[in-house]
Amino acid sequence: MKSPISCFLIDDDEDDQEIFLLALRKLDASIACSCADNGVDALLRLRQDEAFKPTYIFLDLNMPGMNGKQCLTELKKIARLQHTPIFIYSTSSDMRDRVEAEKLGAEGFLTKPAQVSTLINQLSQLFLNYPNGRA
Repeated sequence: MKSPISCFLIDDDEDDQEIFLLALRKLDASIACSCADNGVDALLRLRQDEAFKPTYIFLDLNMPGMNGKQCLTELKKIARLQHTPIFIYSTSSDMRDRVEAEKLGAEGFLTKPAQVSTLINQLSQLFLNYPNGRA
């Protein structure tokens, strides 16, 4: 039996959170998704709630306080998440950001699209390529 998919989106932009949640609902209404408004809150939740283990983590790069690269570095230190793929989800399309994120341990990089339909297609492909969180 296939495990239900759960996502954790770490993004300070409420509009981007809503678009991401809408895309997931349209893709598959059974996908659960939690959001954190910044890296500090995300890490606090993950460290305090040991039962919380999302299938996928999506992380924005440009956030106040703790940016996505700093948060990624800290996420990689949490042992129970070592097999959880972390994808950068950012407006950046800079190749340097992609390379640096991969060096820090990101599984992949999604540039925030202008169309919800594009995001639905990206997420569908990602879930096919990383079933249950792993390739």
